[in-house]
Amino acid sequence: MSNYNLEKRRYVIAFVATAIVVVYIVRLFTLQLLSDDYKKNADSNAFLKKIEYPSRGAIYDRNGRLLVYNQPAYDIMVVMNEAKGRIDTLEFCHALGITKEFFIKRMNDIKDYSKNPGYSRFTQQLFMSQLPSEEFSFFQEKIFRFPGFYVQQRSIRQYQSKVGAHILGDVAEVSPYDIEEDSYYQPGDYIGKLGVEKSYEKQLRGEKGVQILLRDARGRIQGKYMDGKYDRKPIAGKDLTLAIDEKLQALGERLMEGKIGSIVALDPRTGEVLCMVSAPSYDPRIMVGRARAKNHRALAKDAWKPLLNRSIMGMYPPGSTFKTSQALTYMTEGIITPGTAFPCNHGFYYRGLHVGCHSHAAPIALVDAISTSCNSYFCWGLYYMIGNRSKYKTPYNAMNTWRDYMVSMGFGYKLGIDLPGEKRGMIPNADYYDRNYRGSWNGLTIISISIGQGEVTLTPLQIANLGATIANRGYYYRPHVVRKVQGEPLDTMYTHRHYTMASRRAYDYVVAGMRSSALKGTCKALSRLPFEACGKTGTAQNHGRDHSVFMGFAPMNNPKIAIAVYVENGGWGADFGVPIGGLMMEQYINGKLSPAGEAIAGSMQHRRIGYGPRFPGQERKAAAAKKAAAAKKAKAAKQSEADQQPKPVEAKSGEQQQ
Repeated sequence: MSNYNLEKRRYVIAFVATAIVVVYIVRLFTLQLLSDDYKKNADSNAFLKKIEYPSRGAIYDRNGRLLVYNQPAYDIMVVMNEAKGRIDTLEFCHALGITKEFFIKRMNDIKDYSKNPGYSRFTQQLFMSQLPSEEFSFFQEKIFRFPGFYVQQRSIRQYQSKVGAHILGDVAEVSPYDIEEDSYYQPGDYIGKLGVEKSYEKQLRGEKGVQILLRDARGRIQGKYMDGKYDRKPIAGKDLTLAIDEKLQALGERLMEGKIGSIVALDPRTGEVLCMVSAPSYDPRIMVGRARAKNHRALAKDAWKPLLNRSIMGMYPPGSTFKTSQALTYMTEGIITPGTAFPCNHGFYYRGLHVGCHSHAAPIALVDAISTSCNSYFCWGLYYMIGNRSKYKTPYNAMNTWRDYMVSMGFGYKLGIDLPGEKRGMIPNADYYDRNYRGSWNGLTIISISIGQGEVTLTPLQIANLGATIANRGYYYRPHVVRKVQGEPLDTMYTHRHYTMASRRAYDYVVAGMRSSALKGTCKALSRLPFEACGKTGTAQNHGRDHSVFMGFAPMNNPKIAIAVYVENGGWGADFGVPIGGLMMEQYINGKLSPAGEAIAGSMQHRRIGYGPRFPGQERKAAAAKKAAAAKKAKAAKQSEADQQPKPVEAKSGEQQQ
C-alpha cells in the first residue's frame, strides 16, 4: 500500500514540475514573439521616429486666385515613458502660458484610451496643437529642460478672404471615428471636416514622411539612423482649382447680407458651379487654430444655422419656377400644344376648389402663361394629365409618368455634387398618394404640385440645374465645384450628359416664355441688361411671408450662366429674386456691374429681411401674415363658383395672348 502511495506522489510531483516548465515556456514565447512591449521599450530608447507632415494642397478659384493656403504652426508632442516625473511642472506651464490644471487634465486625457484609442507610452502623443510662431519661439528656448517633450512642425490652413465658407469647408483634429475608419490617421492628425476640404481630403492631405533618429543612453539625439536610409520624405497634397469665380461669389454674399436663403450659379455648358452662396454665412478665417473649437460651438448654437449649406441642404417649395417643368411635361405628353389656352378668372376654380392667381388677360396660351406665371394654366394642365384615362388608363399610371419626367430633370434624388451633405428633395409618386389618401385621390387632390407647392420640395442647386437644363434645351451635366485636381483628369461622371424625357420643341417654347417674361412679364427687371436674359419668377407660399424665388439663364442663345436665387420670406419673386439674379448674370457675363447695376446692388445689400437684432418683431409679423392669409382663404371659399368644367381653347394660329 505504501509503495502505491509513493508511486502516486511521484506522478503528482512530475505533473506539477511539467506544468511549471510549460508555464515558463509559454511566458517566454509570449514575451519574445507575441508581445512587443519590450521591443517598443528598446526601440524607444534607441530610436525616435519623427513624423514629417506633408504640405496640404492649396485651393484656387477658376481664374487662378489663391483662396486657401498653409501657414507654419507647431505642435508640442510628448512621450509619456520619458516625461514621467522628470520635469518642473510650474516652469513648463509658464513656458507655454497654461495652467497647472490644464496640464494635469491634458496628461490624463492622453492616457485615457476612450479619448485616445491609439495611446502608447512609448510613442509621441499630441499634448498641445497649433502654436503660432511667437508662442513657440519662447517655449523653444526652454525645451531642453523638459525631457520627453518634442516639437513637431505642422501647417495650418489660412483663408485669403471671408467668402466661400460653405464651399471651402475647414480642417480640424481627427476624431476616434476618423482614426477607426482610416489607418492613415493617428491622434493629433488633421482632417477635412466640411466642404471640399472633406470631399477631396485624400487628394489634399498628401502622404506623411518619417525620420528615424538615433539616441544615446541618455536620450540625446545622435543623428539619423543609418544616414537616413530608412527615412521617407513627405509627399505634398495636390492643389485644387475650383470652378468658383471669387468675384461672383463675393457679390452674391454681399447681396444676401441680412437675408436667409441661397444663390447657386452654374455654367450650363459644363455643370461647373460658378458660385454657391448660403446665407447667413460665416468668415472661414475664424475656423483655424486653437480658437476653432470655440467658434464652431458658437456657430452650431446659432439659431439661424450659419453652418447649414442651404444651397444643397435646404429643401424648399420651388414655387412658380417649377411651372417650366410642367410645361415641358404637358407638351411632350401631348396634353397641351403651344396654342392651347385655358381660362383664368383670378385663379383656378373647379368643383369647389380654388387656387388663386394675379390679374392678367385670359384665356391664355403657353408662352404667355409662363411669361405672366399663370397658376390656373398649369393647374388645368395637371388636371387633364392625371385624368386622361384614354392615354394612361388610371391616375396611378399618369402620376408615375409625371414622376418619371421630374426625375429625368434632376428632381427627387441627389444630383451628386462633389460636396458633403446634399439632400434629395421630394417628388411624390402614386404610391405616396395611395398611402396618404388610401387610394382615393385624383388630379384635384394633388393640384398644388403643378405650381411647385404641396409635397414638392427642391434644393436651390436643383432649381439652378433646371435653369441649366432649359438653357441646354434638354440636358445637363452633374454639377461640380472642383474644376481640376493637380495631376488628375476630371472624373468622367462630370462630363457625361444627362438627357431629360422632354422634347426639344417643348424646350424651345419654354425658352420663348422665359424670354417673354424678361421683356414684359414677371421678370421685366431683366430687360435693362445688355444681353438676352431669360427668367422665371417664383413666389413660394410659406407660414408667414412668402419666399422670393428666381430661376434663369443668359444669354438666351449662347448660355454661359444659369442661376437660382432663393430668399426666405422675401415676398414676390420680383422683389428680391429677379434683381439679385440679374446682378449676378451681369457681373459674370460683363465682368463688372454697370453704374445702374451698382446702384441696385447697394439697395439689395441694405434690404434686410431675414434675421438678426434689427428684426425683433419678425415672429409677430409672421403670425399676423398667417392669420391674414387664413382669413383671405376663408373669404374666397364663400364665393360662388361655377361647377362646369371648362374645355381648353385652341388659340388661333399666330394669335398672341396678352
